[in-house]
Amino acid sequence: MIVFCKFGIPSAILSDRGTHFLNTLMENIQNFIGYNHIYSTPYHPQTNGVVERFNATFVAQISKLQNTQHNNWDEYLQAVVFAYNTGVHKSTKFSPYELLYGCAARPPIHSRSQHFTFLKPNDYFEQLKKTLRIFHQASRENILLQQQANQEYYNKNRLDPQLKLGDKVLRRIYISKGKLDPKFSPIPNIVVELHHPMYVVEDEYTGIRSQVHISDLRPLIST
Repeated sequence: MIVFCKFGIPSAILSDRGTHFLNTLMENIQNFIGYNHIYSTPYHPQTNGVVERFNATFVAQISKLQNTQHNNWDEYLQAVVFAYNTGVHKSTKFSPYELLYGCAARPPIHSRSQHFTFLKPNDYFEQLKKTLRIFHQASRENILLQQQANQEYYNKNRLDPQLKLGDKVLRRIYISKGKLDPKFSPIPNIVVELHHPMYVVEDEYTGIRSQVHISDLRPLIST
């Protein structure tokens, strides 16, 4: 509720399929408030890459600051979040603070800032809107360029098979006991829905359906 009161009601929420998100309480909140809850694909963190990248950065910073007993991490929580929000991001070339407020934050140790004089009270508001418009447009262009570069790197020498309805596939196994264990399940799955690169597959024995990314599937070649 703190987030809703501060930023308003979102049109959609993207989360993983953890029990703290996939439960009756969250379903009731969704129905009462009115937003679309989208779930990420299991074992495919790229679905929610922004959050995964933040978590990796956040945990690394907190782990460096907390004591050896690991029981005072909350003392550094706000400082680490502030550092993240005021740092320039590679994809946008702006800090989150700049994109939200239209100016850079003043850190605890700072040089003398510039002062601006506006003749009319409304001039500041108009200048702020103009600045935010420029920042947001530039950040969108920077994100698109970064996404294109990431896509080219990821797709380099990568196979991208197109599956059809009824195709039999094997699913990647992420929980293994040893290095010699098979990488893919020996039980065939049947493709029942196409949303490339996402596919809904059905276990041939149990009938259970799952949404899986193409990178975690291997087509079965009939002989």
